[in-house]
Amino acid sequence: QVQLVESGGGLVQPGGSLRLSCAASGSIFSINAMGWYRQNPGKQRELVAVISKGGSTDFADSVKGRFTISRDNAKNTVSLQMDSLKPEDTAVYYCNAAVKTSLVATFRAFWGQGTQVTVSS
Repeated sequence: QVQLVESGGGLVQPGGSLRLSCAASGSIFSINAMGWYRQNPGKQRELVAVISKGGSTDFADSVKGRFTISRDNAKNTVSLQMDSLKPEDTAVYYCNAAVKTSLVATFRAFWGQGTQVTVSS
């Protein structure tokens, strides 16, 4: 199967920065889009940022200009650089990847276990 392992969450003061990283491993033939989502208790999981295999990016309006997403296709990793953090960025952040496990398989979505980001003074 496929495993996504996130790292880099934690507690940061408003205005501070954090960098989240996610590494995909396992039965990987090809990875299409990779991205980050976030979720708070009682709320729906929402898209934060996504990056295509070719490097095209898209961001939620709430994080545009503050967050940057990047990936290393050779290492099957994706990172989220979060700057100028606000208390409303507090959430559990999940890594997501669309993965093909063989030549004949279709792309399936896989998720990491989540990492907590807390922005508070």
